[in-house]
Amino acid sequence: MSYLVIQGPEVETRDLKTIAKLAGAARIENLGNNAFRLHDYRREDGVADYCAEAKLDFAFVPEPRTLSEFRLLVMDMDSTLITIETIDELADLVGRKAEVAAVTAQAMRGEIEYDESLRRRVAVLKGLPESALEQLYTERVRLSPGAERMIEGVKNAGLKTLLVSGGFTHVTDRLKARLGLDYVRANTLGVENGRFTGELVGRIVNADVKREALLEARDRLAARKDQIIAMGDGANDLKFMSEAGVSIAYRAKPVVREKATYCFECIGLDGLLSLYA
Repeated sequence: MSYLVIQGPEVETRDLKTIAKLAGAARIENLGNNAFRLHDYRREDGVADYCAEAKLDFAFVPEPRTLSEFRLLVMDMDSTLITIETIDELADLVGRKAEVAAVTAQAMRGEIEYDESLRRRVAVLKGLPESALEQLYTERVRLSPGAERMIEGVKNAGLKTLLVSGGFTHVTDRLKARLGLDYVRANTLGVENGRFTGELVGRIVNADVKREALLEARDRLAARKDQIIAMGDGANDLKFMSEAGVSIAYRAKPVVREKATYCFECIGLDGLLSLYA
């Protein structure tokens, strides 16, 4: 029994009726939180275009599943779990945000090699006091819409959570404690005498390491691929997203949207809960 989930900040009745007609759906079910399930759809043509125009997100779900059938949720941090790119905001504190953000954007689109791009961006931070990370977390780190509701929902369903990030442990460790996440993997900034050295300590958390972190958590839980959900937004998320049975591109770059199972452009992260309600 297949179904089509429609979600958005506001879902108008006329839009639902039009989409149901396009899809040949038999019945519309209100899931709450501006989410609706259209049962037994027969066609997909026209739905994506209509939803794009109406500012709605859609998901063709091929088989009914509940969230509790999954075992692991893996998330990117920057521009996914949180709204900012942490290194861009740190660079802003030394007046070089535009320069660093341009390199970040190139890396996220897959236009330049990630490790080198990260080294170049981290070098900009040399001499910045370590206290800048506390300022960053307090003043600029904000959870993406629906993040707390999503985390609460997946934890209640029994899933473990893994946060993988090319960002920094100073932030991921705070988020782990705040949200009760199970596992994190991120980069460590070098610090000497209370100031950043402009270098990283240890292995760079790039696309390969993110994938390895997912596989380690999978093996620890004895989970199957179809029991894993992965969420990301940039090109360096594609490797770990490919190891999940369900991948979600959250307000993502085109290269990620093209490969993901589902795309969230209009709704918050908690839209995940409606897919498997």
